[in-house]
Amino acid sequence: MILEKIVESYMGENTYVVGDENTKKCIVVDPGANFVDIMNVVKKNNLNIEYIVLTHGHGDHITNTLKIKESTNAKIVAHEEEKEILLDKRKNLSASLPSNTIEFDADIYVKDNDTLKVGDIKLKFIHTPGHTPGSMCIKIGKHMLTGDTLFAGSMGRTDFYGGDYKKMEKSLRRLKNQEDDIKIYPGHGPNTTLKTEKMTNPFMR
Repeated sequence: MILEKIVESYMGENTYVVGDENTKKCIVVDPGANFVDIMNVVKKNNLNIEYIVLTHGHGDHITNTLKIKESTNAKIVAHEEEKEILLDKRKNLSASLPSNTIEFDADIYVKDNDTLKVGDIKLKFIHTPGHTPGSMCIKIGKHMLTGDTLFAGSMGRTDFYGGDYKKMEKSLRRLKNQEDDIKIYPGHGPNTTLKTEKMTNPFMR
């Protein structure tokens, strides 16, 4: 499996390209990074984008969603509870960002525990509300992309529209029940492991 991170310089969000080495099919997760940088990673690995998968709909994570879709005809995937935020530039916060405002509908809305195949890679979606109503984590074997739910040593904010601290606590407890050896790829900041977060992250205790 190919898994590469691209960090956007202004707000520091992480975009991920996850590809299947055999079929060369891939996904782009949270395309907030520079469009050219994302496409350079895709081209370098000779990949074809099948899906754009959103862990949540905040403006800093969705900036180049439509540009990638227009360039590749990839389908947009989000959790069904995120539809309201995706369709409203104020609720998704893009109206307050220096980049262009953005509103769109996903092509595919998923539910908790739904799966999706990308070549030989199987994605499992885990609904983790708290940061937004439709926040979700993407589990791929022993790897998990956690968006703005879980960070190294911290968690996502719950004071934006649709945020809910009690739901975030419940989501983090759910993640705590996953296997220790899962590697965590968050929406901001460095990678970590679930074992490390269980031991050191105050929000996971």
